[in-house]
Amino acid sequence: MSAERALTAFAGIMVLLSVVLTVYVSGYYVWLTVFVGANLFQQSFTGFCPAMIVLRKVFGFKTERELALKQ
Repeated sequence: MSAERALTAFAGIMVLLSVVLTVYVSGYYVWLTVFVGANLFQQSFTGFCPAMIVLRKVFGFKTERELALKQ
């Protein structure tokens, strides 16, 4: 799995988690959804996402470009 796909999966999990937390724990968890959405929005323009750093450095995911060059 590429880092880009892992990032998309992570964002989806965070949105679903925040919805569950909002419904069952506290309405303030809706701000987690807002944060994830805002981060995805700014990443679409800048190409920078802090979660990508964690996915690459900590978990060792490779970008699609790195995977393509490897073949």
